[in-house]
Amino acid sequence: MRTTGANWLGTHDFAAPLPRGLTAVPRGPGGRLSEAGSVTASTGIPLWTPSEQRQSEAEITRYRAWLQDHRGTSFSSYEELHRWSVEDLTGFWESLWSYFQIDASAQPQSILSDGEMPSVRWFEGARLNYAANALRGPDAREALLGLSEEGEVTRLTYGKLRNEVASVSCGLRELGVGQGDRVAAYLPNVAEAVTCLLACAAVGAIFCNCPPEFGATGAGARLAMVRPKVLIAADGYRYGGRTFHRLEVVHAICRMLPTLRQLVVVPVLGDSPEPLGPTPTLTWAELHRPGAELVIDDVPFEHPLWVLFSSGTTGRPKAIVHGHGGIVLEHLKSLVLHRDVHPGDRVMWLTSAGWMMWNYIVGSLLTAATVVLYDGSPAHAELRRPWEVASAQKVSLLGAGAGYLDACRAAGLRPGQEWDLGSLRTLGSTGSALSGAGYDWVYESVKADVLLSPASGGTDICSAFLGPCPILPLWRDEMQCRMLGASVEAFDREGRPLVGHVGELVLTRPMPSMPLYFWDDPGGNQLRESYFSRFQGVWAHGDWVVITSRGSARVLGRSDATLNRGGIRMGTEDFYAVLGQRSDISDSLVVDVTTENGQGELVLFVVPAPGTVWDAQSGERIRHFIRTELSPRHVPDHVFPLGSVPRTLSGKRLEVPVKRILNGASLAASLRMDSVANPEAVEEIVAAWQGRTGKDDLAGQARGGQELE
Repeated sequence: MRTTGANWLGTHDFAAPLPRGLTAVPRGPGGRLSEAGSVTASTGIPLWTPSEQRQSEAEITRYRAWLQDHRGTSFSSYEELHRWSVEDLTGFWESLWSYFQIDASAQPQSILSDGEMPSVRWFEGARLNYAANALRGPDAREALLGLSEEGEVTRLTYGKLRNEVASVSCGLRELGVGQGDRVAAYLPNVAEAVTCLLACAAVGAIFCNCPPEFGATGAGARLAMVRPKVLIAADGYRYGGRTFHRLEVVHAICRMLPTLRQLVVVPVLGDSPEPLGPTPTLTWAELHRPGAELVIDDVPFEHPLWVLFSSGTTGRPKAIVHGHGGIVLEHLKSLVLHRDVHPGDRVMWLTSAGWMMWNYIVGSLLTAATVVLYDGSPAHAELRRPWEVASAQKVSLLGAGAGYLDACRAAGLRPGQEWDLGSLRTLGSTGSALSGAGYDWVYESVKADVLLSPASGGTDICSAFLGPCPILPLWRDEMQCRMLGASVEAFDREGRPLVGHVGELVLTRPMPSMPLYFWDDPGGNQLRESYFSRFQGVWAHGDWVVITSRGSARVLGRSDATLNRGGIRMGTEDFYAVLGQRSDISDSLVVDVTTENGQGELVLFVVPAPGTVWDAQSGERIRHFIRTELSPRHVPDHVFPLGSVPRTLSGKRLEVPVKRILNGASLAASLRMDSVANPEAVEEIVAAWQGRTGKDDLAGQARGGQELE
């Protein structure tokens, strides 16, 4: 459905369509829970309101004008636009196909099939390829800018990236990789990982990456699920000023992959890939076929693109399969219309290559932007290195886990004063909820006119349901909107939508980036059990959410980690938001534990801020603070200090596994330690719980000279 006139692609400088394969085969509101179970309204004015210029220049404003010119539809507000986008799914998603001028060799015969989730089908008859749409930027524009902790720089223009993808995809074809084959990667956040993804897409193979911070057991268990033909692995990586050599781990992984035919070693450290096992081995340079023509095989809209693994902290990870077309449309919608990424912008997200945010931010290539790949620890150089990079590279969209932003706040950083952030328009936050104090810090210490854009979604759709909008105001502790095409509601237990009250986050209508299926789930039973067992034909995401009367939203934590005291439920994020106001606490984790007599106990773990001393009265002071600032019914029974809060490799608190452990389940049955970023924190929790005295004065753990108040 290519159109002419004033559409998004037509007003930007893009390369011609790429050559196609010759033998392609069809295949609320920032308040908290009150005693009545409703949410108290936040007061005051928005933290941020877009200027008239920001609104007029936003890509979503251009899209609304295009709808009026080309579809005859006019919307006076975002709320009207969103309502249309979920009530007329066919009209909305077809408009994105046309507006973004999707590069395709065959147009769809239908947009959305009849039926209920998860059995619907999207854009039947269409043939396209993710790589073709991601490689349309002008030859001379930088596509990838790779930066290490130490300042090493890799630059690839779109022209050079096309040549790299042509060379690697040709090498993969010569190894016998074809449509539907799996290529596994064990790579950090470097340019070679992006090249691998695009080369696999061009061939029609299925890409899956497990980052090298995973050990052999964790990586091998995940990659063995998809039975890869080729493994492309780094010889090591650098993180936090340290060097980690991984060739022995790589060969251990190879022994766990019985279907593997070829190992390709990428010289991140320059180690010599001596063959240590029976798997044939090539170097990254030997895989290349210099001068090869770029050939991209078109595939059906729902052809598998990649496998993303859920965290797997409490059992076998889900291997989630997404399709070419759904990801192309969803990432264009989210990045362009909601995060306001323009062609030529520079975007950077602090992520490993194993978190879905890596796949998401690489999707910025679809917008002809430049992706800045920072390979290293966000905490390097006392949390300063990411801000230095953002300033030096004139980044317009910078994203991070909420934990990093709160850590910068706790450390007293003032990035807006220390660095030139004149190019920064949008600051992303995800992984967990950003504290209210974190919101304040962004506008006081980063930039007064930046759009802070917290979002909530996940690996399941490789995007977000709730998030930013550059033409709407932002309130403290809230996400601005339900995103276009996302029919999000807060359901009560009977499946009735709520406004201003806490409910289950559900999606009542389908989105094209939903999982095609789970790997090794041929009957779809695991997929249906994961999302559709709670409400018939409705996706239940497992979060507590409040949808406010103004259309904004607040996620209050996982529904399976709810705090229930005397029948009054509270989301864990309420705790974290309140504790985030204290300068003497840098992080926290709260769980509801059921005792042998059936009585619930609230257990709170806190990480004292640097310079803070834990003493025998510290727990009582925190209890008093929670009683007065949060709820007298939700005062913790135990308060323990920690060195750090246990988190997944993507930065999420391990609430449910810790809850299971404290309820008496074994560590092995509750948690996969290879999925934990800081296993020592789990061990510290176990030791604290086993040694509890009821006085919460464990060990005194001195951290400096400031008393908790």
